[in-house]
Amino acid sequence: MATSPHSRLPQILRDTVVSLVRREGPDLTARQLAVMLISYLEDGPHTVRGLAARLNVAKPAITRALDRLEQFDLAHRRQDPRDRRSIVVARTPEGQAFLDQLRGMLDEAAKQAQVTRAQAIRTQEERMAG
Repeated sequence: MATSPHSRLPQILRDTVVSLVRREGPDLTARQLAVMLISYLEDGPHTVRGLAARLNVAKPAITRALDRLEQFDLAHRRQDPRDRRSIVVARTPEGQAFLDQLRGMLDEAAKQAQVTRAQAIRTQEERMAG
């Protein structure tokens, strides 16, 4: 009984979000996490205007998300050296550490989903054989 790796994604997402909630540290909203992930995982520079367009939200929503990320020291705003009228999002060591923790949580959730799926297959095979 083969299943797509994508069929485990909801379980992986659930387990990762639960791990995020249970850990010590900042509790990010979906929008704050999206801003952070785009800023860290996609080539930049990232401006408020660009992030708003990328997420299809208003610039004030990005500003509020960045305010919170700055409070947690997960990102900083800097004046764009190429265009002093523009602000770019800068990464921080704390933000990189958060991202590394998130990767670990995702890896652990994926491993657990694989174990759970293997156990379910074994149980089903035992029922069919028995």
